[in-house]
Amino acid sequence: MSAAQTRGWYFDPHSGGVKIPERTKQQVERCLHACFAKLGHDKSARLEVRFRGALCYIDAYREPDAELVKYWASRGENVQEAIASYREHPTRLGRLRHFDLNRWSYAFYTYSNERYEASTLNGEWTGTPEQGLEVGCVYLRD
Repeated sequence: MSAAQTRGWYFDPHSGGVKIPERTKQQVERCLHACFAKLGHDKSARLEVRFRGALCYIDAYREPDAELVKYWASRGENVQEAIASYREHPTRLGRLRHFDLNRWSYAFYTYSNERYEASTLNGEWTGTPEQGLEVGCVYLRD
């Protein structure tokens, strides 16, 4: 078989996608907030969901823990300014790419190279938004 004969269409879960309809955006945002609360992270962090085209970005804004506040104080830093600054910087939990209502791909944010990297959801390339959030919440574990 020649190279030309082996070419064909294949599904790439980390490119393309379908623009997210407004109704789907609202539904996904409600589901993600409910999942975030169910996982218990809503007590120490605030979830932010943003949409752009076929993409859904998930970020969390955390409250500093007591140890971090002590550290800032021990260094002579203005603790109130440090807390305010900390609250402004998001923890990137990941990016979802929309293909269908319950068919999304997930990309994990890697802080080592500051970009989104393809990831699987329970061994599959696509899954639900909630599955993506569960993977991304690894950054919120202490």
